[in-house]
Amino acid sequence: MTIVLGREHLQAICSHAESVYPQECCGLLLGLVRGDSKTVVEVLPTENAWDEEAMQAFQAIEPLAQLGQTKRGNYAIAPTDMLKAQKAARDRQLAIVGIYHSHPDCAAIPSEFDRQVAWCEYSYIIVSVGSGKAVEVNSWRLDDNRKFQREEISVITASP
Repeated sequence: MTIVLGREHLQAICSHAESVYPQECCGLLLGLVRGDSKTVVEVLPTENAWDEEAMQAFQAIEPLAQLGQTKRGNYAIAPTDMLKAQKAARDRQLAIVGIYHSHPDCAAIPSEFDRQVAWCEYSYIIVSVGSGKAVEVNSWRLDDNRKFQREEISVITASP
């Protein structure tokens, strides 16, 4: 599987990650699935809704996870933001094809918690931000065994 996005989409994701450093950013990727590729049409930054309530809700899903209380090592997208994005995508004959978030001062690889809460149909773009600058971007998707596999990122000059 490959995720295709315009240079401006990648820049928007990296800029969002840098702007909220040292907290994690998050957002949604709207686009189309065609065969073995997902094409991003729009990047929708969302607020990181991680708070005490989100921590407790996720703790109920994954009780063994070591969850922090801050947005520095955790992110959540509010259910209302997901619903709005799903409706906006559907109205434009698009779908949510992925989720992005940042890892402040950590590698752009999924954590165990990322794996536990991931959905197989989405791509997960992770931006590593070191000292306020995006330094690495990787995309991941879950396989049938719920293991993350690296996904190729194809950056094109103009948005699709």
